[in-house]
Amino acid sequence: MAAETDRPAPEALISAFEPDRLLKQDQSGRRIAILGTIHGKQGILTAERAAFATESPEVLKAFHAAITQVTNLGDNDIYRWYLASSGGTNNVTAAAAAQQPPDLKLNLIWPCTESHIKKYSEQVVRMVTETPEIYHDHVRPYMSAKREEGRLNWVFNILEGRTEQEDVILRDEGHRGGAGVAGEYHYDDAFLMLPDLNWDRKTMGSLHLLALVQRRDIWSLRDLKKKHVPWLKYLRQRLLEGTVKMYPELEKDQLKLYVHYQPTYYHFHIHVVNVMLEAGATQATGKAFGLENIISQLETISGDEEAGMADVSLTYFLGEASELWTNVYGPLKRGEKPQAG
Repeated sequence: MAAETDRPAPEALISAFEPDRLLKQDQSGRRIAILGTIHGKQGILTAERAAFATESPEVLKAFHAAITQVTNLGDNDIYRWYLASSGGTNNVTAAAAAQQPPDLKLNLIWPCTESHIKKYSEQVVRMVTETPEIYHDHVRPYMSAKREEGRLNWVFNILEGRTEQEDVILRDEGHRGGAGVAGEYHYDDAFLMLPDLNWDRKTMGSLHLLALVQRRDIWSLRDLKKKHVPWLKYLRQRLLEGTVKMYPELEKDQLKLYVHYQPTYYHFHIHVVNVMLEAGATQATGKAFGLENIISQLETISGDEEAGMADVSLTYFLGEASELWTNVYGPLKRGEKPQAG
């Protein structure tokens, strides 16, 4: 019984824990494992940020009211992003609170559209198969309509040098002729790379970069053709080289390059992430298509240089609130005529 009495209280063990080194950081930096000691014996402490309380509007208002130390990271058109603190500093002095690193990454879309609201709302997800016919008759016209609504203003602001130029970590002005990674060919297409707005710009385990091409004729992976293979290989090579040059603690085989379909916006772009970044919905099968796999598919597809991704069926997922589901795939499933196209 004496041994039981001498055991320290569970909560006292946390205070007695002496951190030694970080073992692992995952879930985009929200969970860590620390190696340390308690009374001379090694132990591992894992810590994970608690889920946000969301049970009532009052709780949400209280969360918002507690946000402090907001630091602007950048803005472009209707998109803004910040670092901030969640206000969990009740038991520390104001000076100590000011020393604490921010624990929130905030993105603000304002003013937002109904499409934004649908995108960020919880909804049932469906797998759909887009045949070349469905793409040509219904999805391509939908893409065209969205581009005409001005939803690419923020992309063009970056490409044309009006915003976020201080964030550009690689700018390639394009090449005309000369030997490239696959022989003699012309590169008329420049691109630039910058941090994705969802990355905190410091945690290498959750690194997420975005490459935007200057050319305007490729809206999505559907526009890629066999003739684009040399260009895509060049893009891959330059993106890998540029990333490891900017972040020397990483190596090329620690990076993953992929393209979304359906993408959030219809201007061709490539995501560059750390392979250790836990794959959420945006990297899941049915959303992310590996750049290397796209290149391989284009190289082996039958047909001449004009054959491409518009000639194959693609399977991916859609939320039931998306316009493509409500206007195209939902009616097709019910045997009705699609509303779009």
